Amino acid sequence: MTSVQPVWLTPQAYVRLQRELATLRESRGSNAFGEDADEGATAVQCAWRLRIQRIHDLLVNAVVGEDPPDDGVAEPGMVLTVRYDDTGDVETFLLGARGAEYGDVEVYSVNSPLGAAITGARPGEQRRYVLPSGDGLTVTLLDAVPYGIHLAGTN
Repeated sequence: MTSVQPVWLTPQAYVRLQRELATLRESRGSNAFGEDADEGATAVQCAWRLRIQRIHDLLVNAVVGEDPPDDGVAEPGMVLTVRYDDTGDVETFLLGARGAEYGDVEVYSVNSPLGAAITGARPGEQRRYVLPSGDGLTVTLLDAVPYGIHLAGTN
């Protein structure tokens, strides 16, 4: 049996996705391409269906407006600061759901190579992950704070 992973969303992202879904469904319902759709139109319709399904899945599994615990553990809904150990570069991003962008911060999915590797880490822990190219990278988690606290600190 497959377990469904909850998706952490801000209230703003949830509303934006609801609007996008309604717009896509309305456009699809109007049969914008008619009966004589060519291959290009068929490809667009297929892309619409896939996007509708993706948004639907995000909304059905959404946890809206609830911050994860402020315990420093890397998990969905946390803004993470990591150091790439090979270069010393530092990056801050939200561990969340791709396709539900948050505007003020880059988003990495828990299913991305970095997201999968860093999930569950605590500050100071190193994690290694493999890029699609086959190269490996090591990162150190420097900080993990709930998105709501991050947002309050930037306003």
